[in-house]
Amino acid sequence: MTDETPLRADAKLNRERILAAAEDVFLERGAGVSLDDVARRAGVGIGTLYRRFPTREDLLAAAYSARFEACAETSRARSATLDPASALSAYLEDLVRYSNVYRGFAASLGTVLQIGTPGCLATSTEGIRLLQRAQTEGAVRPDVRFNDLVCVATAISLATEQDRSGPEQIAHLVDVFMNGIVRR
Repeated sequence: MTDETPLRADAKLNRERILAAAEDVFLERGAGVSLDDVARRAGVGIGTLYRRFPTREDLLAAAYSARFEACAETSRARSATLDPASALSAYLEDLVRYSNVYRGFAASLGTVLQIGTPGCLATSTEGIRLLQRAQTEGAVRPDVRFNDLVCVATAISLATEQDRSGPEQIAHLVDVFMNGIVRR
């Protein structure tokens, strides 16, 4: 949801309070926490929360937007120095690491990326750009789609979030996937 209508001062304050509370509660207890708990922490009614964020995924996307923007910016800055397959691999590793910030977030990754916040758009656009670059260079099979990358990032995130796997395990799993999509 990307409603760009200017908010009244009180509505803007409530939105900011909800996002700050969501960040705290999601970090403490994970993405699956009751939205009533988020509303309570923000000091607003549940109706106010749902008016701003009609679904859990809308709230997750808004709370994650800055992280996704940072993920995309890091990837853009790094990609010029890497070959296409390595740039795509590094992007996937970052996407998994960013997706593991809130416990339980990975299960919603595909839906959240479709919400349309600036961060969701930036991350998706960057992933599509890297995939197309790798395909144009012949480094990745032409039948691979961005949604395939999201599915793999989701699977790797789910596999690594519970044991808080280190970067080595994430890199290994991304490498296993990349070896499956490399064009031969």
